[in-house]
Amino acid sequence: MQGPGDCELSRRDLMKLGAAATAAPLLARAQGAGADAPTEAAVTLNVNGKDQALKLDTRTTLLDALREHLQLTGTKKGCDHGQCGACTVLVNGRRINSCLTLAVMHPGDRITTIEGLGTPKKMHPMQAAFVARDGFQCGYCTPGQICSAVAMLQEIKSNVPSHVTVDLTAPMRATEQEIRERMSGNICRCGAYSNIVEAIVDVNGIKETSA
Repeated sequence: MQGPGDCELSRRDLMKLGAAATAAPLLARAQGAGADAPTEAAVTLNVNGKDQALKLDTRTTLLDALREHLQLTGTKKGCDHGQCGACTVLVNGRRINSCLTLAVMHPGDRITTIEGLGTPKKMHPMQAAFVARDGFQCGYCTPGQICSAVAMLQEIKSNVPSHVTVDLTAPMRATEQEIRERMSGNICRCGAYSNIVEAIVDVNGIKETSA
């Protein structure tokens, strides 16, 4: 014969049972929704001035769409977590980490990769400056560095402040301090930072002194 204490549940056991009872219908509903959810979608991306019609898994990043589906391998996959900047491309003139955004989020957007900036025979001024200043060693981060630098100078011209901008009422200036701060999201593991800054200063046209 069972005593009164034999059927008692501990407080922890009771909480576990309650949580399981609450979660079970939610999990079933989520699994049912997932089974019906589309896994592929048609999207047209405007890449380097050309419309590209693709059918992609909805989870495909813009980086993987460029590299794996369009074979634009100039854009590099580094950390794949938005921490190194190797995958930087321009979307409607703004720099973004293409590993952190989904391709299906950019229908009709103007996407520019390193291949769209210039060619070996007709280089973009920033590409030419990186070559002239030896702004790279292994070169893996270079496409992202160049794309980021092009957009960064435009940000300065548009008076977009950074964390080191002292006077928000004065026109922005491409000082070395501003350049280093604004380019800090692009990592060069070879340490070519000084040459990268020199290349950017060359393209900017005026060597500014730090504020």
